[in-house]
Amino acid sequence: MYDVTIIGGGVCGTAIAMYLSKYDIKCCLLEKDNDIAIGTTRANSGIVHAGYDPEPDTLMARLNVRGCELIEDLVEIMNIPYKKVGSMVIAFDENDEDHLRELYERGIANGVRGMELLDKEQLLEREPNLSPDVTGALYAPSAGVVNPWRLCIAMAEIAAKNGVEVFLDSEVTAIEKINGAFKITAGNKEYDTRYIINAAGLFSDRIAELVGAKDFEIRPSKGQYYLLDKTSNWLVNSVIFQCPTEKGKGVLVSPTAEGNIIVGPNAESGNERDDVSTTREGLDFVAQEAAKTTKLIDYRENIRSFAGLRANSDKRDFIIGESALCRHFINVAGIKSPGLSSAPAIGEYVIEILEDCGLIMSKKEDWTYPEPHICFADLTDEEKEELCKRDSKYGNVICRCNLVTEGEIFKVLDTYYVKPRTLDGIKRRTGSSMGRCQGGFCGVRIHEILCKYYNIEPETVLWDRNGSYIVAGKVGEKND
Repeated sequence: MYDVTIIGGGVCGTAIAMYLSKYDIKCCLLEKDNDIAIGTTRANSGIVHAGYDPEPDTLMARLNVRGCELIEDLVEIMNIPYKKVGSMVIAFDENDEDHLRELYERGIANGVRGMELLDKEQLLEREPNLSPDVTGALYAPSAGVVNPWRLCIAMAEIAAKNGVEVFLDSEVTAIEKINGAFKITAGNKEYDTRYIINAAGLFSDRIAELVGAKDFEIRPSKGQYYLLDKTSNWLVNSVIFQCPTEKGKGVLVSPTAEGNIIVGPNAESGNERDDVSTTREGLDFVAQEAAKTTKLIDYRENIRSFAGLRANSDKRDFIIGESALCRHFINVAGIKSPGLSSAPAIGEYVIEILEDCGLIMSKKEDWTYPEPHICFADLTDEEKEELCKRDSKYGNVICRCNLVTEGEIFKVLDTYYVKPRTLDGIKRRTGSSMGRCQGGFCGVRIHEILCKYYNIEPETVLWDRNGSYIVAGKVGEKND
């Protein structure tokens, strides 16, 4: 019998797992896919929002500001790619400037520190490549950019090291309440648990339906992006937003934590929950809107176009709390932007909710962080030389674009608690295949490493999700 079972291995589910791992309870996490960070978490802007956008006295406002603080501490401890670049909301006319003043006052109410209202001259001094049509900006220095899946994976590793069991390929198909506890059927296995945390993202309303607690609806929204090569990193220094609308924060132009430039997203409603396709129409709209911010974007430098899905709901605020329709069933749903920024604070908050629901927890004395990830490219020449002396695999470069070595990949495979079994699983942990060639050079080498490490046939290796096979057989073989 588990004390707590978390459904969903995205950034919220793993944040909750990380905080629960600090307590002497039995806890597990169920993820329907073959890896964590594979849904909404893997395809978003990676922005750590300052917290001036949410309406005051909402969960979004409280958890955004707190989450921004917690992320800054966590990335340093766990060596997660992160840059505190600040954000700008830019204005083009008097109406926009009025909106900036509203955002400024909202940010003050939410506890955001260090904000400034900049005039045109001050703005262009900081961001000289913006459109000459700008009239000013709201500057928030506490905003930043983070690698979203590395944040998620780091929190999962912390949780797993400290006793949380992570079960992949475990899609929840039934939940039965028996004598005040739950029996969960997932991946053809059964799990008995006292409490359930529903952090299933795009499918959280369907999980709630399984216990007869459908009091909200998820309405997926798709956003499409361009990712530019690092050669475009001169374009902007901060996260650049246009004034937000009812549809969201709009098309942004921003650095990434790895030094690329990201442009997007648009907002498309009425999508299927697994539709991450890109369209010419959608990407053209992104380019058209981004041109208002700066006309200097060179889309010939685009190395990848992609789409992500947001778990918008029919509620304006985050849905976090015990369901009124089912005791000990706690929803963490409708986590739209600023969900990534809020995730660690959501983990903290769920602890409070569980205690209010009657779960008695005592802090562990032996809780520890796992060893941070070694990023070979970030080391000094002396550190690289010493590492290669200790393990010659670090001298074999697998990914030329991002200087990822064989040693880093084997370190992940040998020491991580939640081990990757796919090419994209390796990518999410090491940064391989994220450069200009997008795996054209290193993909086949990582494929070979996975075959060798797991002692499996090449035909069984996946690119990412289940079914994404890479090869059909050897050249010359006849396949039925």
